[in-house]
Amino acid sequence: MRLAVVVPAYNEAASIGGTLSALAAQTDRDFCLVVVDNASTDDTVAVVRRFAGTAPFPVKVVSEPEPGAGTAADTGFRHAINAGATLLARTDADCLPAPDWIAVLRVYLNREVNLVCGRSVPRRDERPTWAERHVFPAAVRLAAVYGRYRRAHRRPEFRSPYVLVHGHNLAMTADLYQRCGGTAREALEDGSEDVTLLNRARRVTSRIVRAEDAVVEASLRRLRAWGGRRTLLWYWDRRWRPSASSQVHVR
Repeated sequence: MRLAVVVPAYNEAASIGGTLSALAAQTDRDFCLVVVDNASTDDTVAVVRRFAGTAPFPVKVVSEPEPGAGTAADTGFRHAINAGATLLARTDADCLPAPDWIAVLRVYLNREVNLVCGRSVPRRDERPTWAERHVFPAAVRLAAVYGRYRRAHRRPEFRSPYVLVHGHNLAMTADLYQRCGGTAREALEDGSEDVTLLNRARRVTSRIVRAEDAVVEASLRRLRAWGGRRTLLWYWDRRWRPSASSQVHVR
């Protein structure tokens, strides 16, 4: 069972080094890494290529000029599948997977789970406040409870319950990815590609789990730039968006 980790990246030269180091520190390094350069104008690709020279696993850089995290992720997933991957995982270029992240995901996938939705926590190196560590995550979980009982998420065609999903912490089989249609190829401001992927998968399989022990530390930069209310509204069907597309990508 060949596993590939896909990392979409747009102008992440300042942060992707931490992500690459976290992946290199995995207890299970039997995977290949696919970094998708989403038309970066900084040194993101150069950072990845330098890392590839000493990486403990194969590293491939592919290009996707059309903007959008979902578009970039889809390009990476399909590249990995075409290269022979049967298991897929995704994190983002500003995130730090826990050292056992791959090992935990593999356990679930080996138990014939088709889609694993892991847990997101604030990056410790960004020195989160008490509210950032507790209040905001609690609000996200409350929103997920709303999502579980939302009428649109309880239609008869869904074969499994709605669960909290983060695009920067999920894993699935290549077979499910192809059968459900994969990640939505859309601009970041047009929708939550992780929720779309989850709902596509829910129409195909009942083998979807929320895995609290698959942990990724995520950046607080969007929360700090936009504030709690706007950030929550952004994740809630994009009910708030920045006035310009260029402001969607917080650096």
